Amino acid sequence: MKLPIGIQSFESLRKDGYLYIDKTELVYSLINQGRYYFLSRPRRFGKSLLISTIKAVFEGKRELFKGLAIDSKEDVDWTPRPILHLDLNTNKYDKADVLTDKLNKSLEDWEKLYDCARPDLPHGMRLENVIQAAREKTGHRVVILVDEYDKPMLQAIGNETLQKEYRATLKGFYGALKSMDECIKFAMLTGVTKFGKVSVFSDLNNLMDISMLPRYHDICGITEKELLSVFDKQIDGLAGDNGLSREECIAKLKKMYDGYHFDEFSKHGIYNPFSVLNTFNSNIFRSYWFETGTPTYLVELLRKHHYDLERMAHADVTSDILNSIDAESSNPIPVIYQSGYLTIKGYKERFKKYVLGFPNEEVEEGFIKYLAPFYLDNQSKRSEFDVEAFSEDVEQGNPEQFCMRLKSLLASAPYDMELDNEGNYRNVIWVIFKMMGFYSQCEYKTSDGRIDLLIETPDYRYVIEFKLDGTAEQALQQIKDKQYLLPFTLDSKKTYMVGINFAKEQRTIEKYLIEEA
Repeated sequence: MKLPIGIQSFESLRKDGYLYIDKTELVYSLINQGRYYFLSRPRRFGKSLLISTIKAVFEGKRELFKGLAIDSKEDVDWTPRPILHLDLNTNKYDKADVLTDKLNKSLEDWEKLYDCARPDLPHGMRLENVIQAAREKTGHRVVILVDEYDKPMLQAIGNETLQKEYRATLKGFYGALKSMDECIKFAMLTGVTKFGKVSVFSDLNNLMDISMLPRYHDICGITEKELLSVFDKQIDGLAGDNGLSREECIAKLKKMYDGYHFDEFSKHGIYNPFSVLNTFNSNIFRSYWFETGTPTYLVELLRKHHYDLERMAHADVTSDILNSIDAESSNPIPVIYQSGYLTIKGYKERFKKYVLGFPNEEVEEGFIKYLAPFYLDNQSKRSEFDVEAFSEDVEQGNPEQFCMRLKSLLASAPYDMELDNEGNYRNVIWVIFKMMGFYSQCEYKTSDGRIDLLIETPDYRYVIEFKLDGTAEQALQQIKDKQYLLPFTLDSKKTYMVGINFAKEQRTIEKYLIEEA
């Protein structure tokens, strides 16, 4: 089996005999049930291949679809249509003129094709002119396909001036999709995120957002049914090379790469296609998706707004927050969710809230390791070494030793990180314990308060309270006064109470006290 790693052209994939997991039933549904669409999916999830597949349909290349679901549909019109395809994924948008140059180049190519050059007009009006000319020259309405529409906006997060320029440019450009309705046969925009409200999409109320529609939840990615049927032999080979039974291999694939949910109704998750294909290609379990790069803007958003990382990993949000990103928003959760680092884990019908969490082990481990250099020592090797030794101390019931290591790690926190509130210290602690792989929970709720940090191992429990510019004595006394140990009185684990005081000026632990419960 030829695995299509990195291949985004449907025509190339089909002609060269690469594997294609048939999504054309859903493509047929899109083409026949509507006109204007928007789809948000994480990077490396197959959005470009989807756009290429739709393009091939409207190019009338029926021979590429032989044996696929859409080929059996008698009402498909295979008449070639004029297509305007814009791919914004190929540039680095660090300056305003990069976007304008990209749009100008595409417009010039289209104007030459349809003999309608009007370089004197603004981008939006030039696009309107091209659409009109294409319709008149070919006698057919136009198909518009935009891949990674949001990349300029994403890369400009944190740069308010550049955001405003990009927003104004793209808003006018995409506005042609509404003004030229009578000349458009089909239009689809894909991207990682959806910028809403006063942003790019404010005037495009004719776009149908299918990102969270249950019937399109598997339009990108791999379902478990597809995994087991398409990769039957590959699963056996992967299991054999890794010393696993077939059942163990399937369970590990699920744990590593499954778990994406794009609506509240789908019971089954979606596997990351990039990671699955690379795993079968190498027969090695690795974090392939993370190795292709994680945008720094995600961490910058978290740090800029002092966001509680524990809260991030167990967020409850409404659909309004989940579906729309504003350039000036102080809430990083929509960006992190739509980028694929969080997914829907549940839905609270009564309160109309989505429960978010990491989709799988690959994402959780990769994201925590990516966060570590930003919150700990910039020398990642030293951080990993310290955390490994720290982990052994916790496992063996040595709170004195791990408090000393913790003090050392905090002293090495980057100087550009603002350690001016207790929440920022909790974030550092959370990263450390997540890297260790233990069950840990910040602000553990009890009937009379919140435990700042609870750590549990098979043999030990640590109830930890933090103070900032207070005293370790106050922290330890709070554990006792608030009866934080009460939920664990019937448990046989050995429990330690740890009171820790952070000193803002020294940027580390001023004092800690430990008592055995």
